[in-house]
Amino acid sequence: MVEESRVENTAKERDFLVLSGISKRYGGVVALENVDFACERGKIHAVLGENGAGKSTLIKIVAGVVQPDAGTMRLEGEEVRFPSPSSANAAGVASIFQELSLLPDLSVADNISITSPPRRLGFIDTKAQRRRAEALLAEIGCEDVNPLMRVRDLPLSRRQMVEIAKALGQKPQLFVLDEATSALTSADVEKVYAMLARLKAQNIAILYISHRMHEVEALADRASVFRNGRHIETFDWGRRSTGEIVQLMIGRDIATQYPPKPLRPKGKPALKLGNLCWERRLEAISLEVAAGEIVGLGGLDGQGQKTLLLALFGVLRGVTGEIVINGKPVRPSSPAFAKSPSVGIALVPEDRKTEGLMLPMSIADNLAIASLHTLETGPFVDRAKERSAVEKGIARLRIKVGDSKDAVSTLSGGNQQKVVIAKWLMTEPGIILLNDPTRGIDVGTKQEIYRLMRELADQGVAILFYSTDYDELIGCCDRVAIMYDGRIVRELEGTDLTEHNIITSALNIDGAAATSPPGEATHV
Repeated sequence: MVEESRVENTAKERDFLVLSGISKRYGGVVALENVDFACERGKIHAVLGENGAGKSTLIKIVAGVVQPDAGTMRLEGEEVRFPSPSSANAAGVASIFQELSLLPDLSVADNISITSPPRRLGFIDTKAQRRRAEALLAEIGCEDVNPLMRVRDLPLSRRQMVEIAKALGQKPQLFVLDEATSALTSADVEKVYAMLARLKAQNIAILYISHRMHEVEALADRASVFRNGRHIETFDWGRRSTGEIVQLMIGRDIATQYPPKPLRPKGKPALKLGNLCWERRLEAISLEVAAGEIVGLGGLDGQGQKTLLLALFGVLRGVTGEIVINGKPVRPSSPAFAKSPSVGIALVPEDRKTEGLMLPMSIADNLAIASLHTLETGPFVDRAKERSAVEKGIARLRIKVGDSKDAVSTLSGGNQQKVVIAKWLMTEPGIILLNDPTRGIDVGTKQEIYRLMRELADQGVAILFYSTDYDELIGCCDRVAIMYDGRIVRELEGTDLTEHNIITSALNIDGAAATSPPGEATHV
């Protein structure tokens, strides 16, 4: 007992951050309740839990974004309270949140040095600022980004890397990452791993939040599990199996991750594409999705998958080729036309924060906005119809809300994603386009989305599903079309739908894919 006490006291002395009795409520929703938590220097400490478990609230308190209702926080033994993010930065805390903090109309260099730009003779030294941005981007292996580019002109993965460079430039002693890799390519993720290894060797404390268990397994020294606003357990990594960790996170045994695929003949094509092209980004795309079928889009990120979904939803101009919906040729000229009852397409976008939601507006307004035309009586919105539709949408997706009048920004990431999906289901689409819909959400919510996808397919909806997670493609899809350089190079189904075949086709090194004529899919 004496030895155990000595070990425990030694551990406490090493702790860089210590939280005691932290509680936080948002209206009637308990985000954190009497939480004790600690992390030490030179360690990567994973924080695990479902969306809504309290993880993001925890780090927002550490980062000075929100204030706790009760409890204390200590850094290196000194009690602190951060009234603002800038005060947390000054104390050595740098944080990367799911919601990017970049200003889209400013340059990369401006964003990286926004809080403390280098100065000369009282003015911002733009040359020094550019050199600083170049050095920080090089440090994380992102030399391909021009520091003079506007942030809005960068794809999401590059914006995320700029956010990381910006945080690194604050020279943190405590580095907090909340789903910082969810928008990154696999190559970028490896660069982040290397950066974190260097920071760890420099004795910096690192808090790492991720729903990607393979990332946590590769990085974590310790882990803490949260559930329903409570700290459940902290343990050294390797002391708990993945199954045990998941059970701690959700508080119950996890069922089979993916719902079974039905053994039935394909229905008639709900969506048929012929020789679809757009500005050398899409080349001769030919694909069918039957009613009741889930077809995946695979391949390395940036090979045209997202562009294809945008083309089908009427976002892009100048698309050529044939689009046939339920036997009738159509040309979606705008999202409004694509979602109209005569076409019936819905798109769940990649970035729920900027493309899927109006964050300051209420949950109810966000749910109803896409289907207002069905809720009108004469020229006015029928509030009773709207209220009933919103209640049904919340119940169907099991969205955890306090009051539907609350701003949608108050919801956890997983519940925000459910709002995006529910919004489009309220339009009663016949074709649903999903752009990486489970990015950055927890295992429990992922399962709910997988189950919903299969239920919708069973009801006759055609689903075209892009995911960066190969396991999802294998587990959810009836077929997967692999894209490379704007083309479909191979389709996989049945016993051929394996991770090995997806990867080799994605790299365009598979024999069958490599010998396909340009623009033709190789069917197996």
